[in-house]
Amino acid sequence: MSRKGRAAVYDAPNEPFVIREYPLRDVKPDEVLVRVTMSTVCRSDIHSYHGHRPNPCPGILGHEIVGVIDQLGKNIVHDMRGDKLAVGDRVTWTEFFQHGESYYRDVHDMPQKSPGLRKYGHDLVADDPHFLGGFAEYCYILPGTGILKLPKELSDEEATPLNCGVATMISVTEAAEIDIGDAVVVQGLGLLGLYGCAIAKARGARRVIGLDTVPDRLKMAHKFGADVTFDVSKMNEKDLIKAVRGECPPDGADVGIEVCGYPDVVPVGLRMLRIGGRYVIGGLVNPKSTFTLDGNDVLRGWLSIRGVHNYHPRHLIQALDFVMANRDRFPFREMVDSKFSLEQLDEAFAKASDRTVLRAAIVP
Repeated sequence: MSRKGRAAVYDAPNEPFVIREYPLRDVKPDEVLVRVTMSTVCRSDIHSYHGHRPNPCPGILGHEIVGVIDQLGKNIVHDMRGDKLAVGDRVTWTEFFQHGESYYRDVHDMPQKSPGLRKYGHDLVADDPHFLGGFAEYCYILPGTGILKLPKELSDEEATPLNCGVATMISVTEAAEIDIGDAVVVQGLGLLGLYGCAIAKARGARRVIGLDTVPDRLKMAHKFGADVTFDVSKMNEKDLIKAVRGECPPDGADVGIEVCGYPDVVPVGLRMLRIGGRYVIGGLVNPKSTFTLDGNDVLRGWLSIRGVHNYHPRHLIQALDFVMANRDRFPFREMVDSKFSLEQLDEAFAKASDRTVLRAAIVP
């Protein structure tokens, strides 16, 4: 093969993206080359771009990706579910890959925390095979990645967030052990929070309460299963806690979920829970996300606090199944509310950063 592809390269934090071309090579036996049809701007991409979390430079950002198989390595026959793969199939894949031995994978069933794990959108563009991020025309899928074939009836808008936002929230809600009749509080109504509301409702929650500061997101949350929402910018802490607990008789929420990325909300969220409540942290992806708790409150309240980072590959399968089963119930397609070309990536990041769009899509 002697072809080239274009990519929007991230040279340094807060610097404009630069369009560059790189050579495409033939795939190795355990690789796949995909022509990207859509990628979306995740909040973690924004954190990386602004230098709030470490990311190799120069590189290609973007890990929420779908595309069509351009080349298929001879050893790649089936996807994770056993469906046969062929050139021309549209696929998504796990946002991370790990190849080789792994104690955490093999003993603890935590492949997402394996040493040596790498993530798409987190590699140097100069290294072979160059294309390992979503904001480009092509992406290579490397060994140790879970690949999933997509149904034809699923739109790119519905499919692209699957391998990050949706799969992450499948993992978060599983960790929260949401059960039939639970009252659930979701702190942050970006894409993660909206999916969190929908999944909580689908798991049988009797009451879902959404918290945010953006009016459009507060309104949208009702389409995704939220029974009531509160604008936290218009309430003091004491009144907010009282209002939320009042929605969850007799003694507060069963579950709290943090997906807003602000550490100060954690102590507040814990005070919304009943005795024995569960709290899951899913949005504090940046270093130095520090908060202060009184350990005696945790002890006396029998509270459980868990963190979720990355997800198990099975959560990607479950994410697809959830969306397919509920796409008539919840308007998932509306979450990807704007489209941009590679050349417009700076504009996409600006609008995603100031929250004037919910999920910006890049269509090469």
